[in-house]
Amino acid sequence: MSRTGVMICGHGSRDDAACSEYAGVVDLVAARLPEWHVAMGYLEFARPIIREGLDRLRAQGVDRVLAIPGMLFAAGHVKNDVPSVLNAYAAEHGIAIAMGRDLGIDPKLLAAARDRIMAALPDGRASLDETCLVVIGRGTSDSDANGNVAKVTRMLWEGIGFAHAEIGYSGVAHPRTEVALERAVRLGFRRIVVFPYFLFTGVLVRRIYAASDEVARRHPGIAFVRAHYLDDHPLVIETVVERIRGIEAGDVNMNCGLCKYRTQVIGFERDVGAPQESHHHHVEGIGTDGHAHHQHHHPHDHHHHPHPRPNGAG
Repeated sequence: MSRTGVMICGHGSRDDAACSEYAGVVDLVAARLPEWHVAMGYLEFARPIIREGLDRLRAQGVDRVLAIPGMLFAAGHVKNDVPSVLNAYAAEHGIAIAMGRDLGIDPKLLAAARDRIMAALPDGRASLDETCLVVIGRGTSDSDANGNVAKVTRMLWEGIGFAHAEIGYSGVAHPRTEVALERAVRLGFRRIVVFPYFLFTGVLVRRIYAASDEVARRHPGIAFVRAHYLDDHPLVIETVVERIRGIEAGDVNMNCGLCKYRTQVIGFERDVGAPQESHHHHVEGIGTDGHAHHQHHHPHDHHHHPHPRPNGAG
């Protein structure tokens, strides 16, 4: 008799706090899915790596895996690196792996983001007409994923009622965090809310907050407010559970209309049909914080592939 398990695939971080938060979310998700064995694994840096998480499921008798990327948007890691690892493992061990879609733009995640932002405002909506929201996304070489950050920003801007909003990225894409914040300063607002649209803490989130502090020092007449990232908000947990259950229901399709690996998107025409292969073997499980000795300099997004097939990884 087939036994089904769940694999939640994270990006991974050198930061112990980020890994702890991720593991905490996986525990909360597992509590919502008592009928299945649930395991986790990371694409890079931290342990267990994805293959080790899958080993754990097989050791529990699992021969059918529902795998989801524990990531917000479908850029290179979701479109290429994670399914490549899953494909290779499924072929090697003869098990069925069905991959679900990214968390994406979801009403529940927007509500969670609203809650985080509003919790940072002591006067609630009282001064929104004098406040600029600055949303900082991760940044990637996939313009579709970057566009999702822009859409989230616009929906939060209008949905909450800020006077204005700006978009920035922690790396790879532009404008970078400090540039976006300085742009908001020039618009003349009395208060600027900085919201990292990230699931967990880590090096990049700390850089965002540090950049905010630096810009605030240069402009003492403006109030800079830090909003907390998404973290373990109950609606984040609910969204993850929905993505897992969605695999069984066939709700696995990512947005292919603007995927640069399937469609000629302006500026990325050469990426159509790029081979599906992972570029992260050299940083799998190298350790967090002081335990990491290998320096990883590439920009965390590479040349990638077609999406995974709905009924199996790959």
